[in-house]
Amino acid sequence: MKEFKKSSKLSNVRYEVRGPIVSLADKMIASGESVLKLNIGNPAAFDLYAPDEIIKDMLFNVQQCQGYSDSKGLFPARKAIMQHYQLRGVPNICLDDIYTGNGVSELIMLAMQALLDNGDEVLVPAPDYPLWTAAVNLSGGNAVHYLCDEQANWAPDIADMRRKVTSNTKAIVVINPNNPTGTVYPREVLLDIIQVARENKLMIFCDEIYEQLLMDGVEHCSMASLAPDIFVVTLNGLSKSHRAAGFRAGWMVFSGKKDMAHDYMEGVEMLASMRLCANVPAQSIIQTALGGYQSLNELMQPGGRIYEQRNYIYERLNSIDGISVGKPNGAFYIFPKLDVKKFNITDDFQFALDFLRQQKVLIVQGTGFNWVNHDHFRIVYLPRIEDLAKAMDRLEVFLSKYQQKITFSAPVEEKAAEITAE
Repeated sequence: MKEFKKSSKLSNVRYEVRGPIVSLADKMIASGESVLKLNIGNPAAFDLYAPDEIIKDMLFNVQQCQGYSDSKGLFPARKAIMQHYQLRGVPNICLDDIYTGNGVSELIMLAMQALLDNGDEVLVPAPDYPLWTAAVNLSGGNAVHYLCDEQANWAPDIADMRRKVTSNTKAIVVINPNNPTGTVYPREVLLDIIQVARENKLMIFCDEIYEQLLMDGVEHCSMASLAPDIFVVTLNGLSKSHRAAGFRAGWMVFSGKKDMAHDYMEGVEMLASMRLCANVPAQSIIQTALGGYQSLNELMQPGGRIYEQRNYIYERLNSIDGISVGKPNGAFYIFPKLDVKKFNITDDFQFALDFLRQQKVLIVQGTGFNWVNHDHFRIVYLPRIEDLAKAMDRLEVFLSKYQQKITFSAPVEEKAAEITAE
């Protein structure tokens, strides 16, 4: 019998936020074991639910949301999105520049497919949200990673970015606030990136899904507001800011120098039409979400749940011998560093696997975010403090005796196959 194999385009694609170690954790749970999951930014999994007014709004509108919408989205939703960015100083934007999508993930794929031919390059941060790298590679392009500097609070290394621009480079991806580091980029850093794009005639993709998750008085500056002479694609949605991850309500906005991108925008329109439209009931809540009371602010201030959980996880991690980490001021992630010499770590995949098997805590290793060294891991600090305390107690016990012994010598893909088969 003929064997059907996966596409060769998937051969260099990894997405370990939902990868083989997660599959092993799910099997452990199915067998009756209790696993603390610190691996994915899904607010509802930790009792952080969408505001009641959004739920009521969707229920009220659902009868009228049958059938397809315009491929770009419902007029009220796009109007609210347009006004959202006009208030943030984004220039040269109109309704036709806005597409709704089934979450930002779908729009990232669509945006890359419309842009890239085989061999084209896109500059992507390291570490990154790995879907960006996967989307570039699956679209036939090459993701070229520019380094972010931990010593500079994870700001992009502009010199490294400049070195990696070639004649094949089409665009720069910026994730701000950043996943996985939780850093919010200051205005000066954004201006430096824009200058690189300006000098090399590149477009910018700015992933701003965490724009409202801010702490310690930092302000978020929408990158498109600083770049009227650059073609900028801004991506955002309700998954994080309004705890509506399963609703799949995202959007993509074109701004700046659009006359250099007419052909690209036609390609996006074609692809958007081919998928017919985004989830119509989810589109119906965008206007209410953006225009209503922003309950998230209470969670991000002193005394608020996410703020206090951030402080707790930061202090606990830094109290553990062999771990160091800076304090994030955005999103709900923290990206601690391991003393690899102390623990003899040469494979962070193995580290995450050992931690799960021995202490039943699920994290994602740093290389899962395309970080260049095996010395970091990401924690989602959405669980309540009592659960974070359990996880940190287990991490402290685990590291007190840990010396890595490599049980895998195969590439990650083969490791994944072996774990999944267990």
